[in-house]
Amino acid sequence: MNFPTNVKYTNEHEWIRLEGEEAYVGITDYAQDQLGDIVFVDVTTEGETLDKGEVFGTIEVVKTVSDLFLPIGGEVLEINPALEEHPELVNKDPYGEGWIIKIKPTDTTEMDELLDAEAYKQIINE
Repeated sequence: MNFPTNVKYTNEHEWIRLEGEEAYVGITDYAQDQLGDIVFVDVTTEGETLDKGEVFGTIEVVKTVSDLFLPIGGEVLEINPALEEHPELVNKDPYGEGWIIKIKPTDTTEMDELLDAEAYKQIINE
């Protein structure tokens, strides 16, 4: 299981990585492992500004659909175009090529409320 230290984590198993004035968002290695083979990623919020904790899309596996929650508030700038043809990238490389959306945060101080790698490990091991 992979727990990069350059991202912040949520209790709902999303991660966020700030790069300048933009941030990448995806699901954690733990989440993709628990879900199984991802067959479809559906994000219909491109261009919208959402608050922290709002649903920005869904992820579909063979037997279920799960909501995706925004770790911090911001405008959804882009959906990873590679996921349309290759949703399995989320399984193969959840913190790299399998990112789901790029956002422009409205308040980066909300990142301070998220979990670091060690705190996230504790949550999933409980």
